[in-house]
Amino acid sequence: MPVKNNFMIRIEDKIAEQVQQALKKLFGQDVESEMIALQPTRKDFEGDFTLVVFPFVKMARRSPEQTAQAIGEELAMDEIESFNVIKGFLNFSLSPNYWLNFLGEAAEEKRFGTREPDEKDTVVVEYSSPNTNKPLHLGHIRNNLLGYSVAKILEAAGKNTVKVNLVNDRGIHICKSMLAWMKWGNGETPESTAKKGDKLVGEYYVKFETELRKEAQALKESHQLDDENARNNAPLMQEARELLRNWEARDPETIEIWKMMNGWVYKGFDNTYQRLGVHFDKIYYESDTYLLGREIVLEGLEKTALYKKEDGSVWADLTDEGLDEKLLLRADGTSVYMTQDIGTAQLRYDDYQANQMIYVVGNEQNYHFDVLKKVLKKLEKPYAKSLMHLSYGMVELPQGKMKSREGTVVDADDLMEEMFATAKETTEALGKTEGFSEEEKEKLFENIGLGALKYFILKVDPKKNMLFNPEESIDFNGNTGPFIQYTHARICSILRKAEERDIAGKKYDGGKISLNEKEKNLIRTLYAFPQVVQDAAADMSPAQMANYVYELAKEFNQFYHEHSVLNEPDPDVSRFRLQLSELTARVINTATGLLGIEVPERM
Repeated sequence: MPVKNNFMIRIEDKIAEQVQQALKKLFGQDVESEMIALQPTRKDFEGDFTLVVFPFVKMARRSPEQTAQAIGEELAMDEIESFNVIKGFLNFSLSPNYWLNFLGEAAEEKRFGTREPDEKDTVVVEYSSPNTNKPLHLGHIRNNLLGYSVAKILEAAGKNTVKVNLVNDRGIHICKSMLAWMKWGNGETPESTAKKGDKLVGEYYVKFETELRKEAQALKESHQLDDENARNNAPLMQEARELLRNWEARDPETIEIWKMMNGWVYKGFDNTYQRLGVHFDKIYYESDTYLLGREIVLEGLEKTALYKKEDGSVWADLTDEGLDEKLLLRADGTSVYMTQDIGTAQLRYDDYQANQMIYVVGNEQNYHFDVLKKVLKKLEKPYAKSLMHLSYGMVELPQGKMKSREGTVVDADDLMEEMFATAKETTEALGKTEGFSEEEKEKLFENIGLGALKYFILKVDPKKNMLFNPEESIDFNGNTGPFIQYTHARICSILRKAEERDIAGKKYDGGKISLNEKEKNLIRTLYAFPQVVQDAAADMSPAQMANYVYELAKEFNQFYHEHSVLNEPDPDVSRFRLQLSELTARVINTATGLLGIEVPERM
């Protein structure tokens, strides 16, 4: 079935349908639509779309060139101006009229390239998922940007998208920060120290690990223990476990400290999220979901889907699934990560009856989500098949990996501030702030700095590990956010001048003009946008959107470098180029918006 944009049937689908009919007429055979591979023609060949004819050579009993020639001659479409054959490839050139009509229709389409969300097709996207024992860092930035952009792209593709966050606010790691504050905090608060709450709590997590290492080293030397046993038997770790048991028993004093410190962290997180430009429709808390997970596990135990060991711990046997046995409840009755993820999945399904639940989590958790899906299947949950782990690679720095325990992470707030400072220095050095007020300058530097950060991270395929270099990301040339932002600002400047000359709004009325190659390349790139939205959504890859909008900005700059918009003497051509520029600006704005990037109108 042909895929429709909001305003027209894709020309590729129309050509494919005609090719099917031509094959039937020429060779007497019905061909499945999947066999007809149409793709944009390579730039070094003449044409707009290319048909690969090799799959039809056997039925045609002719050479690839003869087969292509026969199909080309059989097709009779007003949209096709000419065709040419190169070996087993049939290249179609569409008429200038087709492209001009496309531009006119697309320019009138308010939602060009995007669709209205379908309320019956709900997708839940979970991202961020921070722990309340430390501030957000560079790894969280990739997670947040990736999750937010995927949600926006899915929504643009027609999904009813719900953005959710699961805050890991309980567990042994939280107790470590709490215990360190109780032992060495002397009543410190964010107010008394003038520190963000998440940073203050994070310092106590590092303090715990520092003191634990000292105790573990002493045990290693005195009892000849290995590293793991030394850590597990250290008095500080025993105290942390006791604190966790107190928390699960709802000890009032423990709960009071837990609520207080988590409250500090949430305020800090909110500030970071706001500056990063991400938000959520709903926030879940592990402290609310782990009990439901425990109930589901105990129900599974009664139904014999799970089993209990002699020490009282509850397990799932996944050996028949090619995995191993998985702990779901400890011997002392406390929950593990898997327990709360079982509860969260159930809650989410109850809340939204989603067709798909997407977890944006790093690739170090691939095994965890494989197990989760199989455990839910064993528990006969109907939504087990709808779980999808969007696994992404780690972010590294030129100096190597980050380690939270050692306090060597790149803090998210510090990084955003550094990006702002770098954007300010670069922009002022290039003299791009003439005529800006101080307030406008501040906003511009923020947009450029965060645009550079977001684009640099999102242009990389999510599955790949990446190396982040702040200096490389802020460049007004090349495949960067500022280059795209500057292109948008340049077009906006053209549109403002058109208004000053009172020619804005006087759109091209379809008069006869001949398209040059640069104009045609730009229109073809704009034409691809609706399909790029669908493809990026299907693959859950903001990288596809990022690289598309870079190509679009590049095509516009090549066009503008050779052809004037406002000073073109032919008024029809000038109006056409103005309309072409306006649609380009709109698509850049829409595409970058799907990446969470704001494009300024002046730079």
